[in-house]
Amino acid sequence: MKRQDIFHMCLQNLMRRKSRTFLTVLGVVIGCCSIVIMISLGIGMKESQEKMLSQMGDLTIITVTAPQGGHGKVKLDDTLVKKIKNMNGVEAVTPKISLDGYNLRLITGTGKRYTADWTSVVGLDLGEMVKTGYSFTEGSLPKNKGDVAVGQYIAYDFKDTLRPDGSNTIDRYAGGVDENGNAADIPAPYFNALKEDLTLEIDNGTSKFTVKLHPTGLLKEDYAKGQETSDGIVMSLTDLRDLLDKAQGSQKKTVPYSSIIVKAADLSKVEELEGSIKELGCSTESMESIRKPMEKEARQKQLMLGGLGAISLFVAALGITNTMIMSISERIREIGIMKALGCYVRDIRTIFLAEAGCIGLIGGIAGCVLSFLISIVINLVSLGSLSLANLAAAAVGGSDITRVSVIPLWLMVFAVLFSVCIGLGSGYYPARRAMRVSALEAIKSSE
Repeated sequence: MKRQDIFHMCLQNLMRRKSRTFLTVLGVVIGCCSIVIMISLGIGMKESQEKMLSQMGDLTIITVTAPQGGHGKVKLDDTLVKKIKNMNGVEAVTPKISLDGYNLRLITGTGKRYTADWTSVVGLDLGEMVKTGYSFTEGSLPKNKGDVAVGQYIAYDFKDTLRPDGSNTIDRYAGGVDENGNAADIPAPYFNALKEDLTLEIDNGTSKFTVKLHPTGLLKEDYAKGQETSDGIVMSLTDLRDLLDKAQGSQKKTVPYSSIIVKAADLSKVEELEGSIKELGCSTESMESIRKPMEKEARQKQLMLGGLGAISLFVAALGITNTMIMSISERIREIGIMKALGCYVRDIRTIFLAEAGCIGLIGGIAGCVLSFLISIVINLVSLGSLSLANLAAAAVGGSDITRVSVIPLWLMVFAVLFSVCIGLGSGYYPARRAMRVSALEAIKSSE
């Protein structure tokens, strides 16, 4: 038989018993819908976890520190930096030196009006800063000696010396926090951090000296890289070395790097990189230790939810098997005539398998469409209101939107293919049974 004949006969047989076909397809629709929605909830859970972690910082950043507080054999020096740069999966590396052990004070404004009694000052490889993931909300990288980048919220650390205590600072959290724990309705600071030069006062315990700093860029806050992105100062390694030499006075000594910032080329490389760096004898910190257990938990819940949905689909498979067996009983004469006319046994098997596969295909497609609509409704309810913007966000998501149910394209394709496979698997036994029907007995029994 030709393929188009088999396809035509398949549709004709399905339409012959419309009610039974509809109920069988409905079982597949419910089963497919159950498995898609259950898995989509697990994917939504994983997506929300990743967004929460990404708000805490760059997930591909690894912070390398010396073991035993720097008193061990392994030192954070240029040799170690070179070894890490040559590792597979490393995108960028920058050593970091901190100006620790000194009393630091910042002064700015006309007549030294604004002061900050504490700050963090670090030196980085400016050529690697952007590659490592440091980004700016305003301005650009420092270029000349004395140029610095400042933390996104450094201006809020200053107090106005002309105002009385208790009302001489601006709280950036005064407007409350949003659902992600970030400051909402942030009030303006006393001054623009990029339009005022800073004076850094360093007290080494025996003497004080000051350094003029010119801010050129406002860093985007990222605690994965360090406190300096929020309210600190970043300068070149050379400038910071000069400050350390001046602060040490006559007792100069080489200060090792306080840490090394490593950016992995991809999230999947972080675990492998951490292992390689630890083999060198260093300690590492990253979001991987938090992300991995959360990802494992989300995967387990996803499998559990998917398994519950799959039960409904397997129940639908029994319905397909029952439908096909009943169809054989009703079409004994038809099978006998086909065999008497010389129809190949494999064609008879193909007809019944095609019918079962069609039921799975139609049910799978309809189930995916219904799942997508249910997913939109779930997301709309979670977003709180029905609007055109929320409708689009509920369907396709967004950078600042966390969806409860997420149905990627691969899940729809998988659901349709799985439904077809369930249909073919359910129709295999009835098809084999149809093949074994004797042509003579079939014609006789129908007389």
